[in-house]
Amino acid sequence: MRQMHLAAHFPGVNSTTVWTDPRSASQIDFGSFEHLARTAERGTFDFLFLAEGLRLREHKGRIHDLDVVGRPESLTVLNALAAVTDRLGLAATVNTTFNEPYELARRLATLDHLSAGRAAWNVVTSSDAFTGENFRRGGYLDRADRYTRAAEFVSVARRLWDSWTPEGVPRPFAHRGRHFDVSGEFSVPRSPQGHPVVIQAGDSEEGREFAASAADVVFTRHGTLEAGQAFYADVKGRLARYGRAPGDLKIMPGVTVVLGDTDAEAHERAAEIRRRQVSPQNAILALEQVWGRDLSSYDADGPLPADDPVPDTGLAQGRVRIADPLAVAARWRALSEAGGLSIRRTVIAATARQSFVGSPRTVATALEAHLSADAADGFVLVPHLTPGGLDDFVDRVVPLLRERGILRSAYPGSTLRSHLGLAEPVWKG
Repeated sequence: MRQMHLAAHFPGVNSTTVWTDPRSASQIDFGSFEHLARTAERGTFDFLFLAEGLRLREHKGRIHDLDVVGRPESLTVLNALAAVTDRLGLAATVNTTFNEPYELARRLATLDHLSAGRAAWNVVTSSDAFTGENFRRGGYLDRADRYTRAAEFVSVARRLWDSWTPEGVPRPFAHRGRHFDVSGEFSVPRSPQGHPVVIQAGDSEEGREFAASAADVVFTRHGTLEAGQAFYADVKGRLARYGRAPGDLKIMPGVTVVLGDTDAEAHERAAEIRRRQVSPQNAILALEQVWGRDLSSYDADGPLPADDPVPDTGLAQGRVRIADPLAVAARWRALSEAGGLSIRRTVIAATARQSFVGSPRTVATALEAHLSADAADGFVLVPHLTPGGLDDFVDRVVPLLRERGILRSAYPGSTLRSHLGLAEPVWKG
């Protein structure tokens, strides 16, 4: 029977976290990371996934309130978690725009050794000059160059990991390309997995092609079952031209789960969580991002602005830019008019992420349906609470998935590749 893969995303600094919940704890205390990791391992999850934040976001020239708790460096945290977990994979998001292949390959190989083969790298890119100001060379990459650098970066890292033979003999390496010109000797022996698992996040055309050519796992988002099926078919359909089989790439969308004793109770809880995630302050901030101007005089419980958005003024820094504000504003107006919604209620309706809401049995059935319909190979759970946001899912849903035979009760091996059913890469010396 086809098995479901599960991973956990640590709820970091973002608008999904419910800060006002009395159970919400520190985002940087090691105990928070340890609690979530131990819970995920108890649920036989494949890996724990940490996001990256290279600069605190700003809005209207001020650091955004939700960012002031800080953003620890992922690999440092994961090296510490390797000592308090035994089987859970440890995935760090690390940018290819503002790092160098030798340094990062060395850090990832070290984590793979310290964890006995559980390291993973979520490859991301950035064209953000605002973030670039934090780095010596500054600047940014044009969008067209981001993925060419990322692809070359991953290729160089793999060449470095392969520069030691499986028998433990180091060999010199050399690479000369458009973005990198490096040569020498790699200082870390070949690690237990050969190569750490490579994860890719993104739904763009460039991201899909990069995933098909180079990734082991894709982290993505889909609003509906049908959208998930379309993405799944598209990306899996690209694998053959790179000599890869469908099972060589696992597609795992990020999802939220809200549980209750009954479906009705769960939906009530989900509505309350959304209200707490989108405070009046956050609603106006989201509105300003679309409209591109100061709207602090507007009432979050009042109507949307009557005028159209202005061209991007750089009001928000460190966030993904809205590609077509006019189209977004049109969709929001349609939502507002159809339901008689205020600004806050419109933002709640427009920004809702895919979620599974219901009793434990309802959620287990829905997850199984997505798996069997080829909409996903598994899921990355994004809880709204730190650090206990996974507890209910592991206690109440995981046993049902195991009963159905679609989730293991024990890990099949010791490495992340074994959890994911991925072959160890063939050495290319």
